[in-house]
Amino acid sequence: MLFDNDERLISKALDGSEKAWVKLVKRYEKRIYNYSLRMTGATDEAMDIVQEVFLAVFRNLPNYRGDGVFPAWLFRIASNRCTDYLRRKNTNPLENKSLTDTDTLRSNKMADEDLHRSQENRELLKLLSALSTEHRQVIELKLFQNMTFDEIEGYTGLSANTAKTRFYAALQKLRNLVEVPYAV
Repeated sequence: MLFDNDERLISKALDGSEKAWVKLVKRYEKRIYNYSLRMTGATDEAMDIVQEVFLAVFRNLPNYRGDGVFPAWLFRIASNRCTDYLRRKNTNPLENKSLTDTDTLRSNKMADEDLHRSQENRELLKLLSALSTEHRQVIELKLFQNMTFDEIEGYTGLSANTAKTRFYAALQKLRNLVEVPYAV
């Protein structure tokens, strides 16, 4: 049976449909993984976070009230798990340089990925790791998840203006980081 929206999938999953649950996981697992990878900078930890997120969703799905957008609820769980990880680590995500070419290529899971692309990804992760968790989160939601500032407000609890301020401050910091290595 083809499910056309999250609410139907959630309803069917709550009624015990394994197919609905699998479809729900498949719909969001790559986005949650990519979000977790950009937030933590570590492939193994990002995979662990994905598992933790969907375990939490499975346990808490009966409590999901449906008064918000499901992806926002899902990403809030992912955000909390990433924040917990970063708090436990209490380090800069790429400080230990654990992200290798192989890890980056594996994270993209694209057969035609070339070395140039993996280098760009490493550089992007390195730049993002220089941002605070708050700035990195707003950049992730705005640029990679294509959320509006109003959606970010609903997701994070920040006002849209605060999200906008953090976003532009983060962009400025990224500009400064990019310009410094190339300054003459």
